[in-house]
Amino acid sequence: MIAVCRHCSKCKVNRPRGLCWSCYYTPGVKDLYPSTSKYARRGVGNFSGNAPLPDAPTTAAPGTPEKLAILEQRAKLKQAIFHPSDARYEGDPRPLEFLKARALPVAV
Repeated sequence: MIAVCRHCSKCKVNRPRGLCWSCYYTPGVKDLYPSTSKYARRGVGNFSGNAPLPDAPTTAAPGTPEKLAILEQRAKLKQAIFHPSDARYEGDPRPLEFLKARALPVAV
């Protein structure tokens, strides 16, 4: 039995993901089908596309169990792993400054 393309169901499969040449190189089609390779990365955070920024930065220092738990949670929620205002060292004021600036009332 000859395998046919998962997308068009017409041509013989000759590209990864069970796709034919035309479908594999058509923009956007390849993203619709996950890899079928046993070596492909799988698991939390393995998705294609631009991830939205988390709502707020974390004050947890890099490498701490708290920071690792936050990174894992962000990956599960398909958010960007890092926020630009995340703490880069213990006691970093960046996250708190971000939260203060966000909490300021807007004058009308």
